[in-house]
Amino acid sequence: MPCIELKTNVKISPEKEEAIKSKFGQVISILPGKSEQWLMVSLEDECRLYFKGNNQTGIAFVQVNLYGKGNADAYIKLTAAITQLLNQELGISPANIYVKYEETNYWGWNGSNF
Repeated sequence: MPCIELKTNVKISPEKEEAIKSKFGQVISILPGKSEQWLMVSLEDECRLYFKGNNQTGIAFVQVNLYGKGNADAYIKLTAAITQLLNQELGISPANIYVKYEETNYWGWNGSNF
């Protein structure tokens, strides 16, 4: 039950949106037991984001929400994959990307909870 949310001040073209969505689907499998089959993706472009008081360069905030627990080594690998992906697809420097992980014991779907 993962969900990846991206907020960026960069405009995302329809082609880039498809590429990012597909690549998020691939990299989520870095986390044990997670796959694109249950992945939800949210992309918000042209957000008013500031980093270090500036918004003149590409900036991204990524939140990865998980049902259950992950592990530190997998999070390190996923952060590297996400920052590389956003650098390649949107030209955002890894130094301007934050990735936040949220773990939860309660996740609702289809009128019930896991």
